[in-house]
Amino acid sequence: MRRVTKSVTSADSASTSATPGQTIRRVVPYLWPDNAPWVRRRVIMAMVFLLLSKIVSVATPALYKFAVDALAGDAPEPGLLLALGAVGLTIAYGMARLLSVGFGELRDAVFVRVGQRALRQLALETFTHIHRLSMRYHITRKTGGLSRIIERGVKGVDFLLRFMLFSIGPLILELTMVAVIFAVVFGLSYMAVVVVTITLYVIFTLRVTEWRVRIRKEMNDQDTDANQKAIDSLLNFETVKYFGAEAREAARYDDAMRQYEVAAVKTGQSLSFLNFGQSLLITSGLVIVMVMAAMGVQAGTLTVGDFVMVNAYMIQITMPLNFLGTVYREIRQALVDMGEMFGLLGQPAEISDRPGATALAVSGGEVVFNNVTFDYETERAILKGISFRVAPGERVALVGPSGSGKSTIGRLLFRFYDVTGGAIRIDGQDLREITQDSLHAQIGVVPQDTVLFNDTVLYNIAYGRPEASRAEIEAAARAAKIHDFILSLPDGYETTVGERGLKLSGGEKQRVGIARTLLKNPPILLLDEATSALDTQTERDIQDSLLAMGKGRSVITIAHRLSTIADADRIIVLEAGLIVEEGRHDDLLARGGRYAAMWARQSSEEEEAA
Repeated sequence: MRRVTKSVTSADSASTSATPGQTIRRVVPYLWPDNAPWVRRRVIMAMVFLLLSKIVSVATPALYKFAVDALAGDAPEPGLLLALGAVGLTIAYGMARLLSVGFGELRDAVFVRVGQRALRQLALETFTHIHRLSMRYHITRKTGGLSRIIERGVKGVDFLLRFMLFSIGPLILELTMVAVIFAVVFGLSYMAVVVVTITLYVIFTLRVTEWRVRIRKEMNDQDTDANQKAIDSLLNFETVKYFGAEAREAARYDDAMRQYEVAAVKTGQSLSFLNFGQSLLITSGLVIVMVMAAMGVQAGTLTVGDFVMVNAYMIQITMPLNFLGTVYREIRQALVDMGEMFGLLGQPAEISDRPGATALAVSGGEVVFNNVTFDYETERAILKGISFRVAPGERVALVGPSGSGKSTIGRLLFRFYDVTGGAIRIDGQDLREITQDSLHAQIGVVPQDTVLFNDTVLYNIAYGRPEASRAEIEAAARAAKIHDFILSLPDGYETTVGERGLKLSGGEKQRVGIARTLLKNPPILLLDEATSALDTQTERDIQDSLLAMGKGRSVITIAHRLSTIADADRIIVLEAGLIVEEGRHDDLLARGGRYAAMWARQSSEEEEAA
């Protein structure tokens, strides 16, 4: 039997990041998908516009040279000058610059749909994958940190697609063309200076950037930690207020931001060092080439136009080289950010459908736990061979002290986890052999604390069955005895319930939860201490709704207050992961065992409270 081990990432450590090579391989299919020919066509068109832009860009300084030579009275190309003249060459120079920009903008306009499509698909893939991950993973992750990893990773997708395709490759092409022109027009010595300058620049940029990436990663970690603390504090706004902990929370946040500040200062200082080093190398190369060209003009081997063209080419390659530093840094950072996101996508789903899994077919709603064992960690067993049966339409209650395994049984039934031993079956079908979607569709859950979306009452009830009509939604609200309350609200069913439903009372939230479960209309119900957090009067009112909801359905009730399950068809008493008693309420009281002791204690406590 497969064991469930603690193999999921802990709360304080990030998912294993994908390597840069793995990240690039993951991105390439979005640039060249097999099932979207229009994407390929757009990529090809963008590359054509890119090539035209670079050709025109490299030819532009030559037109500048001809115009200068014409004005200086030196005409190396009389045929061209006769046709255009100095003014015409100047206009041609301007048109070439305009065409270079125009082709570049056409490239971006054509490619933007490819980039945005890739971004949307990756964002959807990540979002979907996170929902597929197990409860074990989610309860060990920090939501704020997780959301920041996704945010940075998705933002890096568009940048990486755009700049790897339209910056690094085009820059290499342009530098190669300029080096060839220098070798042909001016001689190998000029090309040698350019090649050495570019090589030193690239080596310096790559090495310093690698150093900066480590600093940047530390800054990102601190940013993630600070963001997590902020979100966690805001989500627990009420608790912070109850304990007057505003100053404490501010101090925690400030401490995280202080560490972020230290890392950010290092990042800024290292950037200054990088920029100065790049400027030193580029300026040295520019000065050397310009001195060589000036000496050539003085010797009469070069024209003034040649001197201007050398200057124009050096300045032209200086700009993209400076851009190379920025682009490489950002691409490297995007690879880090996306590596974290793809590491998250590589996190295996602990609970997954087996090959050939079939849909659950519910004929009556019989639930059977057959010698079920389970542990969250191998060294601590939670359930130790639990066996019981819930007949179709039967109401079975699970009671026992905290830690006895009641809630674990509910999680196993919904297959948040797989059993480590034994089997759970619904109408004879092992839960591991059926699809999760079909299982979830057949079980309705009313938890102890109903959490609502920050949307309207209508949306939250309709969440049980989105395709339901307005009449069906209102019928479910009536059955949950909350319809009249909703109509009394200023905006009725369009009233927004607030973050996690905090604008409603506990009883009101619970009734909304009951209504959406009624709307779902499942054959099996799991009531996980659905009223334990409510006051006695509200609990009694809601209990009537729960009893009505359970008619004709198989119901498993996890209860803390024994008075709420006294009329159950059968009561199962759990202790330390074992069934210690089982029977009807009156029979268990007459037996004078564990259940009778629990009943006596709770009755005494209720009398004292009254």
